[in-house]
Amino acid sequence: GQTGKLMYVMHNSEYPLSCFALFENGPCLIADANFDTLMVKLKGFFQNAKANKIESRGTRYQYCDFLVKVGTVTMGPSARGISVEVEYCPCVIANDCWNLLMEFMQSFMGNHTPGIPSVFGTKHDSIYGPADTMVQYMELFNKIRKQQQVPVAGIR
Repeated sequence: GQTGKLMYVMHNSEYPLSCFALFENGPCLIADANFDTLMVKLKGFFQNAKANKIESRGTRYQYCDFLVKVGTVTMGPSARGISVEVEYCPCVIANDCWNLLMEFMQSFMGNHTPGIPSVFGTKHDSIYGPADTMVQYMELFNKIRKQQQVPVAGIR
């Protein structure tokens, strides 16, 4: 009788032994990689969204203290966008190095450099962790899903 909430199960190749479960407008659970198996056993309580798989695959580059990951975002068999993840490895407080990250990204992205991520607004001076990265990927994937739902006008 209750309305369902969405939960997204995500994986990150940087953390192969972990599984991330992001709840709609809620927390991010970090569990062992066996979490997927548990979800299969709980299929009476959770309904799997069919054909809703979205992923980003690409290449990882290291330049001095920066880690850059460029990926192609795909839904099913078709490409839907490009993801660019930039990390300044020596810093664990994201707000402390945001200006440096912006300057670095502007050097290769120009005026396509994004603004400050929404996850930074809630973090302030706390340590940035893997769950924060997954929240940002979820935001990106949701934007891409919404773009696909927009009807495309035919050309005459």
